[in-house]
Amino acid sequence: MSNLEKAEVKGYFETVGFDRWNRIYSNSADVNRVQRNIRIGHQKTVDNVLAWLQEDSDLGGRSFCDAGCGVGSLSLPLAQLGAANIAASDISEAMVQEASRRAAEAGLEAARVQFSCSDLESLSGTYNTVVCLDVFIHYPQPQAEVMVKHLAGLAEQRLIVSFAPYTPLLALLKSIGSLFPGPSKSTRAYTLRETGIVAAAAEAGFKPLRRSLNKAPFYFSRLIEFERVSL
Repeated sequence: MSNLEKAEVKGYFETVGFDRWNRIYSNSADVNRVQRNIRIGHQKTVDNVLAWLQEDSDLGGRSFCDAGCGVGSLSLPLAQLGAANIAASDISEAMVQEASRRAAEAGLEAARVQFSCSDLESLSGTYNTVVCLDVFIHYPQPQAEVMVKHLAGLAEQRLIVSFAPYTPLLALLKSIGSLFPGPSKSTRAYTLRETGIVAAAAEAGFKPLRRSLNKAPFYFSRLIEFERVSL
């Protein structure tokens, strides 16, 4: 993502975007039909990831990186399931503050989920599992592949990512953001070719373990879990 686009994304999610997506990723009734369906689709993706992660009974003994955590849609339920070492970050300070507020409201110990404000490029450290959900929509294909390699470099065993897959239908749209009604600003949105994402993960030493395609009206997301190839 270019510095200009990064600034646009950050600015959007700290102003009108924060209000919109905070309502979408909540139980608020103050959403339109499109936003409600996006909520349903995103929740399908989150539920998918939680189901996969729960197959390993040792959630408490593993470390997680929730890259682009938003308001904590994944981190909070993951902590409630027993994960005790989650590093969650987002480019938007407003999103991070809301995620922290929701964690406190849910009675989660601060040590279970550590929230910070960061873009994906600045993330560092080592984690058993790195998850990045519905963030690559802000990255064109070349930069998304670079980011897959970067995130893979932080993961010891697993990398889980989701993205809007390229299809001829979506290619006809100038951007997925154009689907939102109303005059409010939306950021650029990109669809990605799955072959490129898989190839980038392979270069970083990861192979696909399983896939899912989660759909709802106005939401279309490919979810892939990668595992590190044993040397």
